[in-house]
Amino acid sequence: MVFSSQVFIFYFLPLVLLVYYVLPGNRHLFLLLASYVFYGWWNPWFVPLMLSVTAANYAFGQSIAAPGASRRRKRMALVGSVVASLGTLGFFKYYMFAGHNLNWLLGKLGIAPFPLVEVVLPIGISFYVFQSLSYTIDVYRGESPPVRSFFDFACFVALFPQLIAGPIVRYNTIAAQLVSRAHTWNKFSSGVALFILGLAKKVLLANTIGQVADAVFDAQAPAALDAWLGVTAYAFQIYFDFSGYSDMAIGLGRMLGFEFPRNFNAPYLSESITDFWRRWHISLSTFLRDYLYFPLGGNRRGIRRTYFNLATVMLLGGLWHGANWTFVLWGAYHGTLLIWERAMGKSSIYTRLPPPARIAITFLLLLFSWVLFRSPDIMDAWRFLSAMFGGSIAGGGSLLLAAEIYTQGTLIIMALCALIVFQPVQTFDWVETLTWGKAASLILLFALSLMTMFVQAFNPFLYFQF
Repeated sequence: MVFSSQVFIFYFLPLVLLVYYVLPGNRHLFLLLASYVFYGWWNPWFVPLMLSVTAANYAFGQSIAAPGASRRRKRMALVGSVVASLGTLGFFKYYMFAGHNLNWLLGKLGIAPFPLVEVVLPIGISFYVFQSLSYTIDVYRGESPPVRSFFDFACFVALFPQLIAGPIVRYNTIAAQLVSRAHTWNKFSSGVALFILGLAKKVLLANTIGQVADAVFDAQAPAALDAWLGVTAYAFQIYFDFSGYSDMAIGLGRMLGFEFPRNFNAPYLSESITDFWRRWHISLSTFLRDYLYFPLGGNRRGIRRTYFNLATVMLLGGLWHGANWTFVLWGAYHGTLLIWERAMGKSSIYTRLPPPARIAITFLLLLFSWVLFRSPDIMDAWRFLSAMFGGSIAGGGSLLLAAEIYTQGTLIIMALCALIVFQPVQTFDWVETLTWGKAASLILLFALSLMTMFVQAFNPFLYFQF
């Protein structure tokens, strides 16, 4: 079940909101059951796995917070939580990747390969494992009290608005809300507005511009101009797709009284790659900063250790996105740029350029990274990058491809996407104060999104694969 589906919008969401507000006494239990139905809609067998991760980390958290627990016991419980959580994630997400690479190496050495058992990747596992792990770490550090009950903790892990693709909600940001949270008309109405804006981002923009990106990336030999248009379209697609999901998730949370952290802040207005990671997938970048970069020493142990820490965090961040060498290279690319920016410091010519020039250069650097992110393998990424800089400018591609992507509608959508991403007012700012004019605009957007949904093929959110 996806947010942009008829089943969710016309049946699941209205029913959940109705029961939630009619039966205020058992809200957490009801939300837990509703979240399991939502998650099990794809595959009911994924629910027991999530429940086992939840139960394990709840038990480890209770052991850490037990009265009179020794320092050694707390440390062992934390280690157990980390090993169990990352071990589960590692098996389901990286077993096939590691197995195929090991068998490739064995083949080169003339050794018979190991038989591999096909492992299905549970949807959203990267997100709920990180969330449940944040609980035991926060309790161990003394930054949050232990949860009141298992049902509260299970609700925190499984809460359907942000279960599949974030934002990654850390326990210390939501602990108080699990005990008590306000339900106001302003919060509910702003949540509805965010949900509609996110739906419009996904259905009207991401899905539409994604057709251009798919056509170019699937082409055998795109011309240079085709390739540049394709990767720019993908940059717009992934932003509107992922930020649209985040807006919908945060909006749903507000409808239920929760306040989830902001996940995007005009990332394509970044003036450096460092700035980009303060604006893009904020919940992941802050998670990696607080739970990996700082424990490694951050920038407090000398410049070489700082560079090592940056490289390690970005490599693991790339691998978190997917079990593929393209994601490893994507993380290495971003890590290299972060190290270069830190090494150059304020003495760099780049920092003395006017802001529009820095924004343009940063966006250009991001386009190269999106080629790695979008390509199925390294050879495809190399082929696409070569197309961007080699061959003819416009005459080397397929005429059928050109007829498909260079249409009036495509150019209008591309211009609209550029207009939206390169301006500072974002959806969060827009919904803070709702007027009758904004309400009319939201109704129109909702109607257009629904009409488009009826004619579009099923198109899940891009980050569901992670």
